[in-house]
Amino acid sequence: MTRIVVAGASGWVGRELVKAVAAAPDLALAGAVSRSAAGQDAGEAAGAARLGIVIAASLEEALAVPSDVVIDYTKPHVVKGHTLTALKAGRHVVVGTSGLSADDYAEIDAAAKAAGRGVIAAGNFSITASLLKRFATIAARLIPDVEIIDYASAKKPDTPSGTGRELGEILSKVRLEPTSKPVGELGGIRETRGGAVNDGGIAVQVHSVRMPSFVLSAEAIFGMPDERLTIRHDAGSSAAPYVAGTLLAARRVSEITGLVRGIDHLIG
Repeated sequence: MTRIVVAGASGWVGRELVKAVAAAPDLALAGAVSRSAAGQDAGEAAGAARLGIVIAASLEEALAVPSDVVIDYTKPHVVKGHTLTALKAGRHVVVGTSGLSADDYAEIDAAAKAAGRGVIAAGNFSITASLLKRFATIAARLIPDVEIIDYASAKKPDTPSGTGRELGEILSKVRLEPTSKPVGELGGIRETRGGAVNDGGIAVQVHSVRMPSFVLSAEAIFGMPDERLTIRHDAGSSAAPYVAGTLLAARRVSEITGLVRGIDHLIG
């Protein structure tokens, strides 16, 4: 039985995770964290039956109870601290909060290895979003020109989205030399060409759209003379697509040491 602490338990995804963990025969809800819902029963706060787990105001408080894995769906400005705190306390971590930088991930990786614990982080735990990354990686090895557009609601605080950033990073490692004119050689307003995302390879331009009616979408656009390929993922209004992938990561995170980005390697 894997004992789970859900940080961000009163959030959009967190509420669904609380219910899913409580219903899973191989998982147990050991704790829940939410400043806004502190003191409430975790089940009732999630819109379900009472679970007898009182929501803590801080992760440190929740970690006073024995547990195995911390799942974090909080905010970009607190997720790094939560992850390092959980690792120091001997927990494995599943990070579903976006907004971390490459330097943040490097620090988390080092801390996880030092603690002998695993961290699985993904900007999007949807199984189909992970397939977007897999299919786009195949295409990037064959088609030189690729750019990414990520879409989210008007109030999303980070750009690009975690999905867009991770997609750009993984494609930068495998893509071919583009035929498009380098951004540095352009005139006019260069920012209209998007932001360059790179993880040790050839940068990929990412464009972020933020406006009402979008939940989360990302598309990789590949172009060759007289033809074009678009690979796109669209999320609906429910948090359900993220639950299965998150719980898959929670079940498998104890098998690794250090940081793993995405759940691609867990599929299949």
